[in-house]
Amino acid sequence: MKDKSITLKSQKTNLDLWLIGTSLILVLIGLLSIYDASVVAAFRDFGDKLYYFKNQLIWAGLGIGAIAFFSFLDYHRLIKIAPIFLAVSVVTLIVVLIPGVGTEINGARRWINIGSFTFQPSEITKLALILYGTAIISKFEKYKIRLTDAIIVFFLPLVIPLALVLIQPDLGTALIFIGIILTVYFIGRAPLWHFVLGIPSVVGAVMLAILSEPYRLARLKSFADPFHDPLNTSYQINQILNALAAGGLLGVGIGASRSKFAFIPEVHSDAIFAIIVEELGFIGAIFLISLFLFLIARTIAIARRASDTQGKILAMGISGLLAIQILFNLASIVALVPLTGVPLPFISYGGSSLFVTLASVGILLNIKKQS
Repeated sequence: MKDKSITLKSQKTNLDLWLIGTSLILVLIGLLSIYDASVVAAFRDFGDKLYYFKNQLIWAGLGIGAIAFFSFLDYHRLIKIAPIFLAVSVVTLIVVLIPGVGTEINGARRWINIGSFTFQPSEITKLALILYGTAIISKFEKYKIRLTDAIIVFFLPLVIPLALVLIQPDLGTALIFIGIILTVYFIGRAPLWHFVLGIPSVVGAVMLAILSEPYRLARLKSFADPFHDPLNTSYQINQILNALAAGGLLGVGIGASRSKFAFIPEVHSDAIFAIIVEELGFIGAIFLISLFLFLIARTIAIARRASDTQGKILAMGISGLLAIQILFNLASIVALVPLTGVPLPFISYGGSSLFVTLASVGILLNIKKQS
């Protein structure tokens, strides 16, 4: 009886209630924000003002189930099948490019439709990259990481999904992929000079990708000068900045946003933070950002206390994924970087993104339970 009580107490101690609670609060905020921001577009496009909200609610339910499932699944098993997971992800990235299979929206093929079910393969690939990177870099734990070995077994396989998302085209996700890869490699204690050597290559590749597509170059010009083309390429960022300015300190009030009335394109997805700030003001923005910072702090704490190297690298990879996406989204909204189409975790509309984010939370809980 005494041993049973000790076991139950140990399980309770290893269950990170702060991580679970913060994640669920962010999911709730995301659902409410999507309902608020999308009612006009949903009624205009589908005749149902709850269309986007109901879809996201279904994915939120699946995501909560994913938290439970992955919190009980030993993360070492995931790492063992990481190469298979990555291979399957690459196949889906190829399938999405096939006409008639992949759905094309605004010239980009990023989604696969199966009946009424839609998912974005690149979101699943983000987690596959973290798992594969963890599986490979953890094998170097007792050995010196040589650049040639790292290129062959670590970087080359990861270049394939990177190239496929650029073909879609989706530069924002490609940048997230690069961030994930470098985070895992850095946490794996790679020599600093590897990064110094690789920086020119990364910068050169990004600039080449920007110059190869006219719309990307136009976005870069709009970033440099928001008034460059106010009725076309600069329109979205100008409307976003207007929404932020309208929010002031305390906001215009919940539901009172004017920008959601078709002023900001795709307002319920990548630009949803602008509506939150417009309605809740600077105070609301600080509250949401504080929740994100607390969440990242919890993920880092889990990584530091992980029982082995694989757990540390995997947890920090997930932490890096969340932090990079949050930073990219918020920075683009306030015009610190060009608009990249990166979703805000937990908040932006997108079922695949929400599901993968919540599955990642489940993996973090499993790492915490084994620490």
